Amino acid sequence: MADTLRDASGTHNAPRTPKKDNGVLVIGLGRFGSSIAATLDRLGQDVLAVERSPELVAQWAGRVALVEADATNPEALEQLGAREFPVAVVGVGSYLEASVLITGNLVDIGVPQIWAKAISSEHARILQRIGAHHVVLPEADAGSRVAHLVSGKLLDYIEVEDGFTVVKMRPPKEIQGFTLAQSNIRQRYGVTVIGVKSPGVDFVYATPATRISASDLIIVSGHAELLERFAARP
Repeated sequence: MADTLRDASGTHNAPRTPKKDNGVLVIGLGRFGSSIAATLDRLGQDVLAVERSPELVAQWAGRVALVEADATNPEALEQLGAREFPVAVVGVGSYLEASVLITGNLVDIGVPQIWAKAISSEHARILQRIGAHHVVLPEADAGSRVAHLVSGKLLDYIEVEDGFTVVKMRPPKEIQGFTLAQSNIRQRYGVTVIGVKSPGVDFVYATPATRISASDLIIVSGHAELLERFAARP
């Protein structure tokens, strides 16, 4: 829609104004965008979703706050008050031109924080150059994460930034039955145990006096390479 917005009920109305200090604008309700919108809404975040496809609008009507609009049109973004949002997520990835146009429009109106989905490294570079603050490559990120998990040594893997990583894993045999102070893990392996989850017991933050058992799950942080070496120990 070039010059009007349509809410999910099918009437022409301006969308409700979100709280300026925490509202999130989610553009595109494909798998990526809809997952973000639904999760934020479930967490109590003030969310407004924007979708141009009538079929997706109908699918999501009543589930999240939603308007039907073409976000490649700067006038449509102005009408829905996009500049009032502190955060915007561009979930349109498969259509490169639309992704770039929407991101550029958000940059032009001064949205403080823009997250954008990319489907390739080239796409990501374009989005970064035009001003996206955070670029996400869901398939590449998921592939990298799964690659670290398929060996069976790691149960979960989150790379934070510049190689710094947090993992969930079973404890190597050599630290089982000992406290963290006795194992001296940080000095020996260059990684830090930050928490422990024992069966039937709530998660606890680790201290030097924390004793590790074979049935525990441990949360460990450090550089990815060092964590891989630590996890590879028997």
